[in-house]
Amino acid sequence: MTSAKDPANLELPDDVEALKAIVSQVVAEKEAAITSRDATIAALQEQVQLLLARRFAASSERVADGQLGLFNEAEELAADTAPETEEDEEEAVAVAGHSRRRRGKRAPIPEHLPRIEMLHELPEAERVCPHDGAVLEAFGEESSEQLDVVPAKVQVLRHRRVKYRCPCCEGRLLTAPMPAQPLPKSQASPGLLAFVATSKYVDGLPLYRLSKQFERIGVTLPRQTLARWMVQSGDVVVPLINLLRERLLEGGYIHCDETTVQVLDEPGKAPQSKSYMWVQTAGTGESPSVLFAYDPTRSGEVPRRLLEGFQGYLQTDAYAGYNRAVGELGLIAVLCMAHARRHFVDALKALGMNPNKLPAKPPDKARRLLTALGYIRTLYTIERRIRGRPPDERYAVRQAESAPVLERFHRWAMETRPKVAPKTGLGKALAYLLEHWDGLTRYLDDGRLEIDNNRVENALRPFVTGRKGWLFSATIEGATASARLYSLVESAKANDLEPYAYLRHVLTWLPRAESVNDIDALLPWNVNRESLIL
Repeated sequence: MTSAKDPANLELPDDVEALKAIVSQVVAEKEAAITSRDATIAALQEQVQLLLARRFAASSERVADGQLGLFNEAEELAADTAPETEEDEEEAVAVAGHSRRRRGKRAPIPEHLPRIEMLHELPEAERVCPHDGAVLEAFGEESSEQLDVVPAKVQVLRHRRVKYRCPCCEGRLLTAPMPAQPLPKSQASPGLLAFVATSKYVDGLPLYRLSKQFERIGVTLPRQTLARWMVQSGDVVVPLINLLRERLLEGGYIHCDETTVQVLDEPGKAPQSKSYMWVQTAGTGESPSVLFAYDPTRSGEVPRRLLEGFQGYLQTDAYAGYNRAVGELGLIAVLCMAHARRHFVDALKALGMNPNKLPAKPPDKARRLLTALGYIRTLYTIERRIRGRPPDERYAVRQAESAPVLERFHRWAMETRPKVAPKTGLGKALAYLLEHWDGLTRYLDDGRLEIDNNRVENALRPFVTGRKGWLFSATIEGATASARLYSLVESAKANDLEPYAYLRHVLTWLPRAESVNDIDALLPWNVNRESLIL
C-alpha cells in the first residue's frame, strides 16, 4: 500500500509554481528524514563506542592536560584567572614533557614497633690482621632495620574470678564480677571481634576465607559463627551509631550517596533483586564521620527519613530521589561538578578517543568537548590552590576567580547547545550541565562547600571494593550490621585512627558505658589516641 504523500499518488497541478512548491516540500521532507537518520546513526555509534570503552578501556576519567589549552576559549580563560602554584606548573611541565618520575624515598619504619636486636660478629678466625697477626679490635658498628611479620597469634584469655566468703558464719559469699563483655557468655573477646570485623569491612575478606585462615592455625570457627558474631556486634554498637548520627545532623553540611547491595533472604523480594546502602558524610572536617544505612529501596522516603531533623546544605548527585528530602525539610541542594565533568569525558570516549592519550591535533568533533573540560579544569585548579584554607578565604577567592569562569562557561554552553544534536554525547553533557546549573554552582555561596561530592564517594569506595569479595548479605540483619560496622571503620579512617585498634577499644569499653558522656568519649574524634596504640 502506497502512502498518500507518495509523489506517484499526488494529483499534480498545472501551475508551474505550485509544482515547484510540491517538489520543494518533498525534498525538504526527504532531507529532514535523512538528517534525522544520520543523527540517530551517529548517536548509536557514540553509544557503541562508549560501551566498548567502559567494557575494555581503562576506567580513568583523567584527561591529558596538554590538550586542554589548545583552543582560544581556554587560553583566554587562563589569562583571566590567577596563575597556578609553582607545584602545579612543575607538574604540568612534567606531564607535557613526559618526564620520568623519580623514585620516592623509603618511608621510615614506625618507632612504636618493637625492636629485636640481632648482633652479627666476625668468626674468631677472621679477627686477625693478615699483615702482622694482631687481633682486630671492635671500634663501632653499622646498623640497618628490616620489617618482620609474625603470623597472627591466637591466645586464650582465661578469666579467673576470685570467690570470697566470711570465715566466721560462711553466710556471706561473693565472687569478683566479670567486666562487661560485648557478647556475654561468648568465646569471642573484643580483640577477636575487632579482628573479624576489620578483616571483612576493611580488608574485604569473606568470612569463609577467614574461617579457613583460623583452621590453618588450629582453631575451628565456622563461617556461621563468625557471621552471627558480626550481627551481634552490630547490635552492640547501636548507641554509638545513634550518637554519631546526632552529631552528623547537628552540622550544617552533609554529603550523601547510595549504591546497591544484594540481600538473599529479604521478605517479598527475589534473591537476585537489588537493595541499597546509603552513605552520609559530614561536610566539614571538624568532626569527620561516615554513616552507612541499609534499606531495601531507593525511594525518596529513605533520604527523607535519614535526614530528619537536619537543616543546611545537602550535596548529592542529581538523582531525583533526594528532591523530596530537599523540598520537605527545606534543605539547600548542592550538586557535584565531577558528575558534570564525567558526561564530557564519556562523550570523548564515545568518539573513540582515549582521554589519557589524546592526539597532538584532536579532530574537530572533539574541540568543543575539550573546551568544556578546559573550563572545568580551571575551576579545579582554583580549588586545589585554596584547599585547606579557612572558609572566608575560600569564599573570597571563588567570588573573585571562580565566578567569572563559571559565567563564561555558562555563556559558552548556552551558545553551543543549539548547535549540537541533543542525542549526541556532547548534547547530553550540555543538557545535564545547563539543567542542573544552579546546583552545580551552589558551592560559590559558602566557603565550607566543596565543588564536588567526592568526599562521600571516596567513603563509599571501600564498601564497593569489599562487595566484590563477599558478594552479598544473607539476611537483613547481616546487611544492617554491615552498615553499622562500616560506619565505625570508615569514621575511624576519616579521623586517622587505625580501624582495628579503634574497634577493639569501642567493643571493650562500650559495654561498660553508663552514661551518654561515656559513649561520647568513644566518638572517633574524642577517643584517647594513646589508648589505641597496638
